[in-house]
Amino acid sequence: MKIAILDMYNNVANEGMRCILHAIKTVEATDGVSLPYTIFNVRANNELPDLSYDAYISTGGPGIPLPLGEAWEIPFFTLIDSIFEHNLTQDSRKHLFLICHSFQLVAGHMHLGTISKRKSTSFGIFPIHRTDNGMAEPLFSALGEPFYAVDSRDYQLTEPKMAEFDAQGAKLLCLEKIRPHVDLERAVMAIRFTDEIFGTQFHPEADDEGMLRYFLQDEKRNQIINAYGQAKYDEMVTYLQDPEKIALTESVVLPGFLRHAIRELTPA
Repeated sequence: MKIAILDMYNNVANEGMRCILHAIKTVEATDGVSLPYTIFNVRANNELPDLSYDAYISTGGPGIPLPLGEAWEIPFFTLIDSIFEHNLTQDSRKHLFLICHSFQLVAGHMHLGTISKRKSTSFGIFPIHRTDNGMAEPLFSALGEPFYAVDSRDYQLTEPKMAEFDAQGAKLLCLEKIRPHVDLERAVMAIRFTDEIFGTQFHPEADDEGMLRYFLQDEKRNQIINAYGQAKYDEMVTYLQDPEKIALTESVVLPGFLRHAIRELTPA
């Protein structure tokens, strides 16, 4: 199975790419399979794969998840549309996983809700709550209710258009944490667009060990404390050391997507 990784970070330093590659290598090692991959620097270099790949992973990234007229946008959305269209007519399906920024771009492109700027940045490790469809979602079957994941975003998908969901066969799987004291709509946190196309607002690739090393660096620790306070920093470090929080999510969701794609693409 060949994998195309759509790097949407626009040359901004990040932990996401390391974590995605770690997930691929973990599945290779534990399942005894070969998963060759190619990285495409979409936003910085306008690099896009063709349809010769079996699975596509499109990353998170900074910036505004709305069409801005940048050079990469038409090729990117053309690829996304081509994957959807291919799967409608071909027996050998293409699998696609969308993370954070990519999730917002595609959900907006598919008219599934409203993409808007949050009143404040969401940054931390938060509970993610499943809908009825989310409770039946195979990729979440090993997770609790709620489960925990890294959330890092300035934008959100709200006001889901359920008529569009129904028309497209999409399923709303998760909503952000319950905030009874806040009179704001909860953001959509995961969608199964089709049997082969899946997206999360949160970062399922984030790993506890690597993220903990990252947060313990003096520069990053001071940055978080200055922006969000000591209590938020201490909570995140505690959650990173809890095997039932993001360590569980990281071990289940993206590897589960890869294993499902392998099964679907392997002849019986």
